[in-house]
Amino acid sequence: MSFVDGPVTVRVPASSANLGPGFDALGLAVALHDEITAEVIDDGLEVRVSGEGKDGVPLDETHLVVEAMHAAFDLMGGRPPGLRLTCVNVIPHGRGLGSSAAAIVGGIVLARAMVDGGDELLDDAAAYQLAVDLEGHPDNVAAAFFGGLTIAWIDGAAAEVERLTTDVDVTVFIPPSAVSTAKARGLLPETVPHRDAALNAGRSALLVAALTGRPHRLISATEDRIHQSYRAEAMPDSYKLLRQLRVDGVPTIISGAGPTVLAFARGVAEAAPQGWTVHELAVDADGATVVRP
Repeated sequence: MSFVDGPVTVRVPASSANLGPGFDALGLAVALHDEITAEVIDDGLEVRVSGEGKDGVPLDETHLVVEAMHAAFDLMGGRPPGLRLTCVNVIPHGRGLGSSAAAIVGGIVLARAMVDGGDELLDDAAAYQLAVDLEGHPDNVAAAFFGGLTIAWIDGAAAEVERLTTDVDVTVFIPPSAVSTAKARGLLPETVPHRDAALNAGRSALLVAALTGRPHRLISATEDRIHQSYRAEAMPDSYKLLRQLRVDGVPTIISGAGPTVLAFARGVAEAAPQGWTVHELAVDADGATVVRP
């Protein structure tokens, strides 16, 4: 196996999972991007991180991008003798915008791009499967990898995805404090009432229709009864903002496991609590992309 000369850069988007009723299935890529660059060196590992989370991530082989790269290299047949990695992070960590999925997908796509003939050694289906295996859930991974609106599921052991095109306005409200995905998931009950599960099934189907051509249905389509309210105690300010915007007729959801709040609208930034960061974003249609060379 041979490696390309010089540095390679990959740009990978943030993602919002669940989108209200589509728990662990729906994902949306949004135009907030991390950029990671790597090149082969003679020996060792050098990791440099700037931007979001730079003081809280390891700078060794346990860095999530490095772990993903090594897993991809192993599938393709061998690791390089040494690696220099530079991460420029824009996606906030622990906020429900898919930072872990972006790191995993970015690392896999980057490793593939660094290998001569990497697209043949590790095609999209195999790369996506590896990303899901590493992440544990397919929803954020699918959106980060393929872009657009994705429906993701596990069929047996196989990771599957359908990608759809959507053009919807998005505003994200990012609070200053993080909430761990494990903590948020731990608040979910083992069972939910049948009527709530049935409502979510119908709303998930409606949401796909709303996002692909029926935007006037978004306020109904984003209703959820199986996860957001159960997590409210871990993010009371986020849940309060969610309810406020929905009462005002704005289709709004908790992004992923939270605490970021996502509204399918523009011109609502003034609703943000003090100290929160607001971004009006487009949908990212491209997913993880090699931008250099």
